[in-house]
Amino acid sequence: MEDWHALSEKEALTRLASSAGGLGSAEAAKRLLKYGKNSIEKGKKVSALHILIEQFASPLVLILIAAAAVALFFGEGVDAALIIAIVIANAAFGFVQNYNAERSIEALAKMGAPKAVVIRDGEIREISSFEVVAGDVILLGEGCKIPADARIIESGDLSIDESVLTGESSPESKRECILPSETLLADRKNMAFMSTIVVRGSGRAVVVATGKESEVGKIAKRLETIADEPTRFEREIGHLSKKIGIAVAALVVLISIVLLLVHNQPLFEVFLISISIAVAAIPEGLPAVVTLSLAIATRKMLRQKSLVRKLDVIENLGSVDVICTDKTGTLTENSMTVQQVYCDGRFYEVTGEGLETKGEFLYNGKATDPKGLCGLLTCGLICNDAVVQGRSFHGDPTEIALVVSAKKAGINMAEGNRVEVHAFSSARKRMTVEVECNGKRVAFSKGAPEIIISSCTHVFCGGKAVLLNEAAKKRLLDANSAMASKALRVLAFASKQIKAGDSEHESGMVFLGLQGMIDPPRKEVAFALQTARGAGIRVMMLTGDNLATAKAVGEKIGFSARAIDGSDLSILSGRDFEDAVFSNDIFARVSPEQKFDILKALKSRGHSVAMTGDGVNDAPALKAADVGIAMGIRGTDVSKETSDIVLLDDNFATIVKAIREGRQVFENIRKFVNYLISSNIAEVLVVFIGSLAGFLTLGAAHILWINLITDGLPALAIGADPAKKGIMDKPPRKKDTPIFDRELGAVMVGAGIVITAVLLAIFFLFLPKGIAHAQTMAFTSLVVYELMMVFIMKSHLGEDLLSNKWLLVAVALSFLMHLAILYTPLAGFFGVVALGAYDWGIIALGGIGVLFAVSITSPFLQAAFSKQQVSKTAN
Repeated sequence: MEDWHALSEKEALTRLASSAGGLGSAEAAKRLLKYGKNSIEKGKKVSALHILIEQFASPLVLILIAAAAVALFFGEGVDAALIIAIVIANAAFGFVQNYNAERSIEALAKMGAPKAVVIRDGEIREISSFEVVAGDVILLGEGCKIPADARIIESGDLSIDESVLTGESSPESKRECILPSETLLADRKNMAFMSTIVVRGSGRAVVVATGKESEVGKIAKRLETIADEPTRFEREIGHLSKKIGIAVAALVVLISIVLLLVHNQPLFEVFLISISIAVAAIPEGLPAVVTLSLAIATRKMLRQKSLVRKLDVIENLGSVDVICTDKTGTLTENSMTVQQVYCDGRFYEVTGEGLETKGEFLYNGKATDPKGLCGLLTCGLICNDAVVQGRSFHGDPTEIALVVSAKKAGINMAEGNRVEVHAFSSARKRMTVEVECNGKRVAFSKGAPEIIISSCTHVFCGGKAVLLNEAAKKRLLDANSAMASKALRVLAFASKQIKAGDSEHESGMVFLGLQGMIDPPRKEVAFALQTARGAGIRVMMLTGDNLATAKAVGEKIGFSARAIDGSDLSILSGRDFEDAVFSNDIFARVSPEQKFDILKALKSRGHSVAMTGDGVNDAPALKAADVGIAMGIRGTDVSKETSDIVLLDDNFATIVKAIREGRQVFENIRKFVNYLISSNIAEVLVVFIGSLAGFLTLGAAHILWINLITDGLPALAIGADPAKKGIMDKPPRKKDTPIFDRELGAVMVGAGIVITAVLLAIFFLFLPKGIAHAQTMAFTSLVVYELMMVFIMKSHLGEDLLSNKWLLVAVALSFLMHLAILYTPLAGFFGVVALGAYDWGIIALGGIGVLFAVSITSPFLQAAFSKQQVSKTAN
């Protein structure tokens, strides 16, 4: 591969068989035919049909469909219809959410075919960027999006924003030069890269790589090699589903053998009971509750500026223990802000951040009148090409910061008319603007402090210009060093009244002062970082900015001083590289490959990693991360399409809020799984033990109804349980932590066994009154007791029983729905009878017995479980 940055402009043109006059149309057409269009193929668009099919791919859903098929085969159409209704409802939930997320991503994508200005046949032409080929000479101007990788052959104060590729927050000045072969991508001053944007100046460049051969294209190639992995939650649900499937099959086989060989039951009756057992064991409500819990969290997160693209990834958020975050725009405002000025021997702090034009100038911590700073601030306003339209600012971020600092002092418009502009260049390191006002001509200059100071003979002091001696020069240079040590980008300012016959407009100037700026941290980030660390989450800063700036920003928001530069990281490998990853918190000037390698090192040690990114360079890491988080405002289309979540406000604090939601989702699903399994145990045992005695205690329709109203509304309401206090005060759950909470599960299974005993007693007590009456009593008792189980569980967890109003409403509605089938014509449909006062009294008495027995057995079960866990830990 050619190191184009290490070649001269002439050598580059020669090797590309081109010239400064560009290619001919015929040659360009040949190259386009040979090498293809200058485009990078995006991943296939996710179709609505694909999203719909995905909803039926869950193992649990497949078990339900199989159960419905068996029921239909044996003529149990009602049972089959109820199961299919549940499956369809679940699919509808998931489809609507995922479909809306995909459409939202499409809405975020930029529209319009890009254009490029090239020289063809010696003429300047505008063509589609897809038609650009290697060897084309392209013209670059302010606002231009670079169509392909190119070698600069001519530069006129050219400055390019490369943050989408390198992560560097400040625009890079470009020039014609030859660089060493080993120069890092971010330091290639003579190269322009696809998808970056010209923010000022103009230039010409010869295209050296297009499409997949460009730096952006190489990243796209890497994306193709990264396989989509199932989320941890998907694996856990799959594992649970497998266990349930095996258990159901074993139960059905066992009961079938007992009924056929011991009780000589007819084959149809055996299958009827087997279906009832299978339906009792299968958690029909689990897919719906999981989907709804995730959907509820998704809506909350959307209100908090997080767009979730993949439902299952929400739970992954809850187990994240490392966040790798970009600096620019995520931890910071993504807006250069003047924070300190130096004038007349004094340092002033400037308040207000970002594009906010309200602020104060503080001297020794107290607000002061900025009148004495007017000359300095006006110079920054005059030496400026930024455009202000209402409250919008357009142009170079540094120049915008100077406009904002002037506005804070009430200076909104520079007096006089521009008569001449000496543009900034990397060679001159300064910009000078001459204006004419009231018959006088004045030159204003800004630039690198050492350059401006060396061109001054006087300094503004005490309201007038005084001679600048060597001691005064040293004080100015010391002031510059003091500001630069805070990682501020420092510019110096000077002016000169031009007299007739004076041709030296950039010498003999009066030094006005210094302005120091930085992209400041977001106000809320420090607290968000503290919250994340309090939750056991390590936060790492991975940035394209230089080490000094990264450390300065990190220090302000609570990062340690442990930092490493990308150049130092590049010489490490193997164990040394891993040691650097785990011993540093700030990684500066990191390349896309280094980001990816850092991610791999973290995952190799078992960490669950959330990775943020906005540029094309971040896409491989976003795809490989456990949770890929793209930026909605400044993010590229590639990063958004690769991510799991899109931050609509680009704010790190939003990530911490999302993690909180992820943790709560897991807790709610975990509660439901424990509730569901314990309830299903009672159903299975009642049917199983009854079948051993030769009776069908509950029919399949009864069990489906029970699961619908107890695993339905109440369980769905559990998914909306509010977050417990202190949920962000404990470490992330470990990878091997199961969904089924064994301690809570022990209590809930114990309660299920108690309920089984009470139900069987009630069933056989009422059996002399007829099988319909006995089944109705067992049926109704199980509904009541399972609804009680919700509050038994919440009580065990120490939660407020009234904290979730939706749960109270769901329990009440479920009970009313059950009454409706007892006392309406629906009773015949389910084969039940109306119950009287005595019947309800027995049910109530049984409920009291259940509560008493659970309260007695729970402490022993908890103690036994805790002892077992301590024993396992010790071993």
